Amino acid sequence: MLRIGFGYDIHPLLEGRPLLLGGVILPFEKGLDGHSDADVLCHAIGDALLGAAALGDIGEHFPDRDPAFKGMSGLFLLQKVGEKVDRSGYRIVNLDSTVVAEEPKISPFRKMMITNIAEALNVDPGRVSIKATTNERLGPPGRGEAIVAYAVAFLETA
Repeated sequence: MLRIGFGYDIHPLLEGRPLLLGGVILPFEKGLDGHSDADVLCHAIGDALLGAAALGDIGEHFPDRDPAFKGMSGLFLLQKVGEKVDRSGYRIVNLDSTVVAEEPKISPFRKMMITNIAEALNVDPGRVSIKATTNERLGPPGRGEAIVAYAVAFLETA
């Protein structure tokens, strides 16, 4: 059986926080605000995986009202999601994701992000795709107020 899941996340940018994407700290004057480490890329991928396996969403498994998840690493979240997907009898075929941000440039850090995500999910890096684009200065991402991530997960029964 084949399953497809879609994930989306957005977090506002805030001065005084590190910018984490795909488990990589990017040099930038602002970071993403959130209860956890606010890694929108990991969160979108986690939601896509959970959706593909019909296991709910990350808010259900890692609620932001629970202090136990305060500052939680997006890579740790992905590791736990990957374990849930595996226990459900699915295997990751591939992941495709897009980060939407005017700045900073994502491409210099893409390979490192792919490696981190692949390791967290225990898959070959060739199964993980990360792309980046701008929002052409439109909306919160375009004005530099937020970063968005979209992801699609493709699973098969193990």
